[in-house]
Amino acid sequence: MTTAQGSLGNIVVQHDFVGVYTPVASTSVVTSGITGYTVGPFKITGSVHDTDSGVTATNIRNGAARLTSSATADGDGVAVGTSIMWDVGAMGTLSLETRVQRAATTAGNIFIGFAGLNADEIAPTLTSTGTTHTLTDTEQAGFHIDTSLTASTAWHCVFVGGSVTGPTDSNQTVTGTTNARNVNSVAITDIVAGEYDLLQLDIFRDGKVRWRINEVVVQEQAGAVSTSVDLAAIVGIWSTTTTVATMDMDYLIVKGKRDWAR
Repeated sequence: MTTAQGSLGNIVVQHDFVGVYTPVASTSVVTSGITGYTVGPFKITGSVHDTDSGVTATNIRNGAARLTSSATADGDGVAVGTSIMWDVGAMGTLSLETRVQRAATTAGNIFIGFAGLNADEIAPTLTSTGTTHTLTDTEQAGFHIDTSLTASTAWHCVFVGGSVTGPTDSNQTVTGTTNARNVNSVAITDIVAGEYDLLQLDIFRDGKVRWRINEVVVQEQAGAVSTSVDLAAIVGIWSTTTTVATMDMDYLIVKGKRDWAR
C-alpha cells in the first residue's frame, strides 16, 4: 500500500445554499443504497419520499436551504451531510461550521455535528425528553435541541463513544468538561426564533471535542469520542409529533485531513 502524499492534503467540503433542491411534495421513493438527492457536494437523507418533507431554497437574505421534516410519523425528518468518511484519529482535526435559524421554535429534534450513521432513511441520532437524552447512535458529538426537553430551546452539547461517558441527563456534569450542558440561564445557548446561530464543532485527533456558539467556546471535553471510528457530518431536523418542523441553513463547511494510508 502506497502512502505517497499528493497536493490535496486538506479536505474541504462546503456549500452556500442559494439554489433549488429537493422539492417538498416529492413523490420519489428512497430505496436502500440509493438516495438520488444532493445539494452541492452534500447528500440529502431522511424521509424525503414523504410528500411534506424536503430541502428547498428560501427567499431570505444571503439565501438559505430550508430543511423540512415530515408529519407522517414522530422521528421522520431530513438531513444534509456527508457519507461516513471522517476518521477521527487519522483525519483530525475535523471541523464543522454552519449557520442556522428557525422561523419558530415549534416542536422538533435537531442534531448538528458528527455521527456514526447516515443511512438513506436517517433516524435521529438521539431523542430527548424532560431532562433525559437517549443516545441512539453510540458514536456522536454535536449540538442538539429537542423541544421535548424541559430546556426546550437550549443548545445542548452531546457526545458519546469516547473514554468519558457522555451525559444522558441534560443537568448532568461530566468530569473534565467546562460545561456539560450549556447552562440554560446563559442567553447565548438558547435559540431565538428568526435569529441565526453560528455553530462550530472541532474534533481533535485525541478524541477531544470543542463546541462554539456565536464564536464563544461553550464546552470542551477530552475523551468525548473514539479515535478509531469513522463518522459522517450531519445537519438534521426530525419531527417529534405528527407536525412538520423546519430549520434554515445559510451555509455548511466540513474540513479534515486526507488519510494517505487508505
